[in-house]
Order: sequence, then structure tokens, then C-alpha cells
Amino acid sequence: MVLNTRAVFFLASLCCSLVVFAQEQMTMAEYQVAIDYTYGNLMNKKVFNLSTAVHEFEDHSGIWFVDYSKKGKVYKTVSFKNGTVKPLFDQEKLAAALSEKLEKHVEANEFSISKIDKIKDGYRFDFDDTSYTWDTKTGVLDDADEKEERERRWGNQEESTSPDGKWVAFVKEHNLFIKNTETDTEFPLTTDGEKGYDYASSIGWFDIIEGEGTERPKHFNVQWSPDSKYLVTQVVDTRNAEKMYLLDHSIDSLYKPKLLSYYRGSPGDATMVTYKPVFFDVPAKKQLNIDLPTKIHVNGIWLRWLEQEPHKMITSYRSRGYKDQYIKTVDLDAERVETLYEESVSTSIDNFEYREVEGWKDLVMLSERSGWKQLYLLNKESGAVKPLTDGEFVVNDIVYIDEKKKEIYYNASGVEADANPYHQKLYRISLNGKTTVLTPENANHDIQFLENSDYFVDVISAVDQPSKTVLRSKKNGKIAAQLTEADFTAVAADGWEAPEVFSLTGKDGKTPIYGAFWKPINFDSSKSYPVIDATYTGPHTQRFPRSFSQAFSNQAMANLGFIVVAIDGLGTAGRSKAFRDVSYMNMGDNLRDHVNAIEFLGEKYDWVDAERVGIFGHSAGGFDAGHAVLAFPDFYKVAVASSGDHDFRMEKAWWPEMYMGYPVDDRYEEVSNITMAPHLKGKLLLVHGGIDDNVNPSATFKFAEALIKADKEFDMLIIPSQRHGYTGKHNAYFQKKRWNYFIKNLLNKETLWDYNID
Repeated sequence: MVLNTRAVFFLASLCCSLVVFAQEQMTMAEYQVAIDYTYGNLMNKKVFNLSTAVHEFEDHSGIWFVDYSKKGKVYKTVSFKNGTVKPLFDQEKLAAALSEKLEKHVEANEFSISKIDKIKDGYRFDFDDTSYTWDTKTGVLDDADEKEERERRWGNQEESTSPDGKWVAFVKEHNLFIKNTETDTEFPLTTDGEKGYDYASSIGWFDIIEGEGTERPKHFNVQWSPDSKYLVTQVVDTRNAEKMYLLDHSIDSLYKPKLLSYYRGSPGDATMVTYKPVFFDVPAKKQLNIDLPTKIHVNGIWLRWLEQEPHKMITSYRSRGYKDQYIKTVDLDAERVETLYEESVSTSIDNFEYREVEGWKDLVMLSERSGWKQLYLLNKESGAVKPLTDGEFVVNDIVYIDEKKKEIYYNASGVEADANPYHQKLYRISLNGKTTVLTPENANHDIQFLENSDYFVDVISAVDQPSKTVLRSKKNGKIAAQLTEADFTAVAADGWEAPEVFSLTGKDGKTPIYGAFWKPINFDSSKSYPVIDATYTGPHTQRFPRSFSQAFSNQAMANLGFIVVAIDGLGTAGRSKAFRDVSYMNMGDNLRDHVNAIEFLGEKYDWVDAERVGIFGHSAGGFDAGHAVLAFPDFYKVAVASSGDHDFRMEKAWWPEMYMGYPVDDRYEEVSNITMAPHLKGKLLLVHGGIDDNVNPSATFKFAEALIKADKEFDMLIIPSQRHGYTGKHNAYFQKKRWNYFIKNLLNKETLWDYNID
């Protein structure tokens, strides 16, 4: 039989296509190299001490921590008297005592205990959710008295006794009562309380109401003046407030879904829970005529007693929309409110706080009033404002205030012009402006301040610089002891390299922006790799990995055969106010810098394929991921959007009202993924937890409905039992789904399912 030329060509093509098909099948070995780099399989198994949790003893005599290595864990301690690092106790003896008491073997270099503290001749600690005491001299291990400890910590949460012990405040039938402790006589301070109008109450952020017509969880809170004359609280009004709803389909014993609800207002809502401060003269048994605004519960009002002013309080609050910040004083004797400080902007006020310091005439204030987050002193009498720090850098937070020495310790980033703007250092400043840097190394410094000692803990690192955890002197920053050092020799032997940091000019044509990328561990520069954008452009935070503890965060995904990038474009946190304000009322354009950065990498490196780009994100990052394939459909080809807030009008009110503006206007409509659903071109996987009480799944459902109406193909996974974060087996299932989605649609390979992510 003789085959003609056309038939030969057909058979040859078929054979080639079969070979290609075989090459396009993912192998278990390719999955395994990713599985080996998941958090659970990596941390303190192949890499050690990326960050170290340090705990101070209650008597402030020293600290304890755990030093991890391939041999296991060693509990260690440092005494502040001599600064020597040594074993905390004999782990072999404690393991033997635990083994005997529990009648099961406990391995000396593997057991996990917590809440360790010193007692006479030994230690108190928790093991497997039980508290024990261990006498190191006698070797006796006993159960601890938990009842006494609980009462000491929590007390009675349904009533409050005055400082002089003469009165007890409590709620009965929605009204606030006081009781004379000597006569047991009760007096109502209010009479207009009713269901939904509750005195001395509050709304917890995650207060879940189960079923129909069920009462919400109870909360009780009041403040007494130091001399017991005045009582201050709030009245909570839920009568016109609307709820968000969930259906829990995941309960095995139920064959109908459980109805869940919670109070959470959306942007622009008038039907929200409100708080109104109320003030009472206890001896006179009357309410004071003090007028402070009624506030929605997602943008509340804070009150605290002024030091050395027993009948005065200080209050702070922001206007709805967060354009105005107020600090006011409340004189209860005079029943008068006076403005101490006011700050107004055209966008929104995000980074603001103040501290009162005992004995100081000034409040310590953190504000972006200059355009950069800086420290100020605010005089409590005159309201005069004095800058303490000044410059084009960011004071991240107040770490500690030493009221006696009149010194403030604070973290700041970007102080040195040539430093990475996301790397922070610890500084100390006196009230006369003298500044001392206590962590001079050119790296990021994560600080744990030990208030009752002469030391603080410093984790020195960068994403490409291994962590070193040290104990330093507060006086001069001198290193007193090295506690731990990161060990990544096992992965270095595999060929692992740290993520690479890069920088380029942002979309404004002048401002540097930063990012980092992860390469596969078996990286081959002769190949071309698709790119995956690990996104979160929520304006309140940042994505750039500033410390070595984040060096492995995207490595597992990269090991599947991708370049994974993390980018902070204009509009995010940690830089100037102008930098963050780029996204104000404009969050739909937050990914433009990401597109520019990936194209920049594609031009710089032959092995970066900027034509094959995917994206994933969770929560606000879930909005990003969904938005990417709608707003930039010719650039982003594949997206996995988990727990996304796809329409800001359906979100919790505070977040969009701060960053998208208030009142709600057409911009909300324009950037909504639901509105933009007809623009979808690429592949999209929507994921949400069925009982997510942070970002309600309703927007994901509504997004899906809009995609169906637009006749757009997409994929969807609802995890019925999960809230905003996914845990355990459900998280592993999601990770497999996400991996396979990118493998199939970005690598164009056939996937496997029968593998485990531990």
C-alpha cells in the first residue's frame, strides 16, 4: 500500500500534535516543586527564623522566644541583668513531665507551649489549650487555676462599679440605671430607652444575629469620672438601621440554610446604626445638656477623660466622608463643648491620631496636614500646633512615649533620600527637636518595644536580606544580644534566590514606584515566562515586600512556571498624602501603574512575557483582579478574584466613603465591576466564602448575574462554610483551584487534581 503525500503530511502532523499534547500535560513533579514552597511545608521546616516573636515576662526581668532549626525548636531566654542568651528550661525534663501527665509521648524538640510566665520555682504555660504550672526544682506538673484567672481578666461584663464603690451602673429594659451599693436602691437615669434604642450599648463589627427575630449580641460599656461624680456612655439606635444577610448552607445537621444577619451600613446609606454620646450627673441623677453629634457606627466618636482634669473629657471624630477632623474638649461642670483642633482637606483624612501624655501640657499628634505624615504637639489649652518632625518622609507610627524623659520613639520611612521609601527605622526625638536614629542599618526594621526595660527588639531585614533578630539598647541602639538569624540554607541548596526589587517612574511621569518579582526556583533564562500580578491596591495599605519574612510569599506560585510580581503604584499607602490621593475617587485606575511596570519588565528581560499576563487578588485585591480583565482586557488575560468587593456601593460604608468619596456619585457606577461586566474578554474565576461577614458575597453574585446577562463566559466557586479568609481544607482546595486556573489558561497546560497541598 502506497500513501500519497497529503496522507503522509496528515499523519506527521497528527504525531507532532500528539507529542505537543504530551508536552502540555503538567506533571506531578512540577506540582511538587510548588507544594514544597507553600507556607506550611516551608516555614520552620526548610527555612527558619524569618521573624521571631519575643515575649516579655510579667515581672519585666527578661524575655523568652523560640529559636527554630532543622533539629527542632529551642525555647530561649535573655535576662535584662546580663544580656546572655540561654535555654529557658530543660526541654527534655518538661517533655518527660508532659508525657507522664498526659500518658502520651511528647517530643522534647517539637512541643509547642505558649503564654509562658515565671512563677515561684518554675513556670506557668499553656499546652494543647490547657494551662499548667511546672516546678523546675521538684519536676511537679500541675493544672493551673483557670477560674481565678478568667475572673481577674474579664470581670463582670454586664455592670460597672464606680471608682468610689458607692454606685453600680447597669441596663434594664434598654435604659441606664444606677444602684446605691449601701442601700441597694435603684435609680433610672433614662426612661426613653426601648427595643432598638439602647443605652450603654454598642455594635460589634462582627456581631452575628442568627435566625429571624433574634436579639443581637449584648454589649455594655460606661465610663466613670475619676471621682465618680459623672457617668458617660452612649445610646445606640438600630430602629431604622438595615442589615446585611447571609445564608449558611454548610451545616451538616441542617437541611435548611441558617439565616445570618449583621448591622453594616453601605456607602450613602441613611438607614444605619447611630451612636449618640450621653452624660450624667450621678449624685443629681440627671442627664447633662451636652451636645455632641450623632454618629454612624462605622465612623464613630471617641471620648476619654483628660489627665488631671477630673470633670473634663477630650473627644475626637471625623465628618462623614472623612474630610474634616475634630478634637474637642467637653467640660461636664459647665456643660460646654469647645473646639481644640480642626483639620479639613479636599480629599479625605486617613492617617490621624493623637495621644495624651500624663503630665504634659501638649497632646502628641500624628497628621498629614503638611502633605507628609508627621509628629506635632497640640497644646491642650490654646490649641496651638507645633511641628516636632518635618520633612518629605513618613512617620509610620508612635512606638512609645517616655513621659518622664519627655521623649517620643517612632518608626519612620524614607528619611534618607537614597533609602527604599518602604523601609522603616526607629527614631527617638525629644521635645526640643533633638533626633536620634536607633537602628542605623540600611534595611527595614520591625520593632517590638519593651516598655518596662532598657531594651527593644529589632528584626533587621529586607526582602533580599535575611532576617537578624536582635536586642538593642534604647539609649543608643547598641546591639546587646543576637536572638535569632534566618536560616535558608536548605532552599539555597535547591537554587532558591530572593525576589528581585525594581523601580520605575509612575504614571504621573515623575514619581518613583517600587515592586518585586519572584522567579521559579528552576528558572531558565532561555525560556519565556508568563507574568502573574499579585495585587492589592487598597489605598490603606501597601504591597511591596519590605522584609525577609515576605521573601517566600509568592514563591509557590512562581515555581509552577510564572514570574509573580507585587507592585505599589500611585494611589497606595506608605508615601506622601499626594501619592495616596491619586486614587481618591479614582480607584478604577489603580492598576495602570501595574500595567506599566509589567511592560517595563517585559522590555528589560527577554524571559518576561508581557503578552501573557494574569492577576489574582483577595478582598480589595479581588476587586482589582475582576477589574483588570474589564478595564484592561487586552492586557490581563486571566484573573482569579476572591472575596472581592466588586461594587463599592455594596461595601461597608467607611472604606469607600473614605477613598471613593461621599456623597455617593456617578464615579461609583463608573468603576463598578458589575457595570463593566460587558467588557470581559479573558478568563475570570470568581470565588467567595458563603458566609463572608466582612465583604458580603452579594456583590459577587450580582457580578455573576451581570456577566450572564452580557453573555460572558466565566467560572465561579462559592465555598459555603467560609468567611472572608479561607481556612484548612477549604483554603487548600481554593489554592489548587487558583493554581490550576492559571496553569490551564496562562501556561496552556492540562492540569492534575489528585495532589495535596499540606
